[in-house]
Amino acid sequence: MFNNLSERLSGIFDKLTRRGALTEADVNDAMREVRRALIEADVALDVVRSFTDKVRSRAIGADVIRSVTPGQMVVKIVHDQLVEMLGAEAEPIDLNAPAPVAIMMVGLQGSGKTTSTAKIARRLTQQQKRKVLMASLDVRRPAAQEQLRVLGEQNGIDTLPIVAGQSPTEIATRTLQAARLGGYDVVILDTAGRTHIDEPLMVEMADIKAIARPHEILLVADSLTGQDAVNLARSFDERVGITGIVLTRADGDGRGGAALSMRAVTGKPIKLIGTGEKAEDLEDFHPGRIANRILGMGDIVSLVEKAAQNIDMEEAAKAAEKMRKGIFDLDDLANQLRQMEKIGGMSGMLGMLPGVGKIKKQIEGANLDDSVIKRQVAIISSMTKAERRNPDVLKASRKKRIAAGSGVKVEDVNRLLKMHRQMADMMKAMGKQKGGGMLGKMMGALGGGMGGMGGGMPPGGMPNIDPAQLEKLAKQMGGGAGLPGLPGLGGKLPGLGGFPGLPGKKK
Repeated sequence: MFNNLSERLSGIFDKLTRRGALTEADVNDAMREVRRALIEADVALDVVRSFTDKVRSRAIGADVIRSVTPGQMVVKIVHDQLVEMLGAEAEPIDLNAPAPVAIMMVGLQGSGKTTSTAKIARRLTQQQKRKVLMASLDVRRPAAQEQLRVLGEQNGIDTLPIVAGQSPTEIATRTLQAARLGGYDVVILDTAGRTHIDEPLMVEMADIKAIARPHEILLVADSLTGQDAVNLARSFDERVGITGIVLTRADGDGRGGAALSMRAVTGKPIKLIGTGEKAEDLEDFHPGRIANRILGMGDIVSLVEKAAQNIDMEEAAKAAEKMRKGIFDLDDLANQLRQMEKIGGMSGMLGMLPGVGKIKKQIEGANLDDSVIKRQVAIISSMTKAERRNPDVLKASRKKRIAAGSGVKVEDVNRLLKMHRQMADMMKAMGKQKGGGMLGKMMGALGGGMGGMGGGMPPGGMPNIDPAQLEKLAKQMGGGAGLPGLPGLGGKLPGLGGFPGLPGKKK
């Protein structure tokens, strides 16, 4: 969602950081461009004015103009102001109330309320170990209640049994009674929407609020609607009183202005953002991390958290023990590839690496896409157990059979085997090292390879990635590419040296 804005701001700040010294005129020119970029991103005009005025007043100060790195200082000021505009601190869903805690979901029809209800329920169940009951109060939209019931079944969440003919207020009363009797910790009420705000909708919301007395009233807003989403938030807050916002379709091609304006205009925090259609595609909204993404500084913390949530730790421990012994067969490689798919694949990881946004076009030109992971898994799946455990037995005739079975060329099979050998060699070398453990060495390597992640990426900084190397890497992968940090996809992306899975140069 923030890609276009990120590209514009990166171009503006690159000009500033290349200058040895800054004059007041330089800062004013940069602020004019920033203002234009924010307006094009559909940020509310009064928010843009306030933002650029605050940045200009701080950037023109003597401490910045006379600084050793004035351009970097301006980027830092913009970053800090972005964080302030987005809300400074993350504000997750508040469950600090007597059980059952009622959460009321409101919004217009088609904004993603029902899907978001199921995502939040799944999140509370899996991450916070809460017993959750969902109920659909939408008696107008055909099959709305059935949709929530199916989502509940798919994600293992209880839903209130459907009783035909009941009004939304009657369903709300029955839900709270069922929650108390069933010992539920949280109740999520999925209310009805309309195609636009009208008086009957607001009256219905107020009646449900009076009965349920929700601790949280979350407005679900579609980020693709731009400033309309901000106006929607203001209207619902005035009539119903929302406590937070869930922004959906953040993975779409919206211009990002809604997210940047919401907090400043309404004073209500964005609590969650939907980043995809899957049940797990829901993230806490961290202003600092979002600001980092917008300014091309990456979001390593979110990447690590996502990995921790999606990677099977027991399987990871077994794999680590095998690698410690220097064992790394093709089954292990396939498992690593599947784990990578779980945390977002190629695009998911690249989007969170510092500076990668600046070379987005070169990456696209090099055909670095997620299909390579599926292709590699298909090749491995076409092998027998014996072949996966001992790739040395793979001679020409076997390779032809595997290529035919997985729909690729023999050259693709050879590339996979070459990458596996590189990875296996690295694992053996790491297994022989003592002290600190393999994961510690990997994370230490990550810190060194990414410019010292422990202290954060320097504002405006980016890895020194040569587009020619990306093309070379793409050719190695046969039209796809290796993913930085993806175990088994060898080669070395310049500037990302030491990232787990990318062996450095051999001495």
